[in-house]
Amino acid sequence: MAHKIGVIGDKYSVMPFKLFGFDVRYGMSARQIRDSIEEMAEEDYGVIFITEQASEQVTETIDRYKSKMKPAIILIPSHDGTNGIGKQAVQENVEKAIGQNIL
Repeated sequence: MAHKIGVIGDKYSVMPFKLFGFDVRYGMSARQIRDSIEEMAEEDYGVIFITEQASEQVTETIDRYKSKMKPAIILIPSHDGTNGIGKQAVQENVEKAIGQNIL
């Protein structure tokens, strides 16, 4: 069974994802971002990509979903570049899964 994929962030960073058929939600305020995550989680999305800048506004919401199987929340850079927190999160997950950081 295929799951839906969502993308949340500022308009210029996430608009290109529409070309791939992803559900794109624009969010600039913490409330908009939080509401989008909650709606996507309720609608059984498998993966939610969220820009690093947007994720910094809703860390408590993202932390709630870290221990759950779905949705997987993946941090991506915005059109302004990266803060490095997405890469750090991937390294932590790899280390947790494998027992050491291979990246």
